[in-house]
Amino acid sequence: MDFSKHFLKAKRPCTDGFRWYIRHCPDVSNYQETLDALVADGRANDACWLLDQFGPTDGVRELDSLDAEAMVFAGTLIVRGHVDAGQLLRCGRSLHVDGGIRCGGDLRTGEDLRCEGALHVGGQLEVGGDLRVHWSIDAHGDMNVGGELRSGWGVTCGGGLALGGNAHVGGTLQADGEVRCGKGLQCGEDLIAARIRAAQGILAGQSIECGTHLEAGWGIRAGDAITAGGAIRSGEGLEAGGEIRAGRDYGIFAGLDVQRADWESSARIVAARRPDGLMSGLWTGPEAGR
Repeated sequence: MDFSKHFLKAKRPCTDGFRWYIRHCPDVSNYQETLDALVADGRANDACWLLDQFGPTDGVRELDSLDAEAMVFAGTLIVRGHVDAGQLLRCGRSLHVDGGIRCGGDLRTGEDLRCEGALHVGGQLEVGGDLRVHWSIDAHGDMNVGGELRSGWGVTCGGGLALGGNAHVGGTLQADGEVRCGKGLQCGEDLIAARIRAAQGILAGQSIECGTHLEAGWGIRAGDAITAGGAIRSGEGLEAGGEIRAGRDYGIFAGLDVQRADWESSARIVAARRPDGLMSGLWTGPEAGR
């Protein structure tokens, strides 16, 4: 993509940034070359602003490995080895990495992110499409994924986690903030978060621990206990290998989206003992349906 200083000025850049462009890139009209020059001069935030204004391209850059303080690429970045970005990594479209990824600051892609190793992000992680990581995911800030999340091992998030699609986590999913899932949420081990909301079902191989309210549009099932500091609400049934326990003076609601005549088949509650504060749903005993 080519652009002129008049085209850039129409986007109303800051005075300092526009002066930098006039001084350093008077004869450069190539979009990606300008992004590279900004990053090389320590102006990665200005490069991100430029990408926000002009959007992604169909360009593809292939590297054997990446070791840099920052990179802003408008298209798709393919790395055959490992990625180590000290401050920032941003792609206008997709990022495909055959090794592991370590980014000391924010990592953002406009479309998919695929990583065959482990993913470590020191800041926020934002993926416009699907996020697929063969090993573990560790993000110190918020995670926002527009599509589906798949992780072979565990996921640790230091903030909130927002997903547009399904989540399939091989190990434990732990978030310091709220987990919001646009479809179903499945973990091979524990599910731990400050608040949990899934539009469809929730399945955990071990326990579910929620700091406040726990909500699912379909059913909730855990191999061990289901505990929450607030209310527990499910559109269909509730099933736990251990206890089901809501917060003090909060209720447990199952079958909220099921007619009472269908509770026996679609709103069953199974736990080690009858939960206190059970407001709706059919209690079937500790072993029924397991």
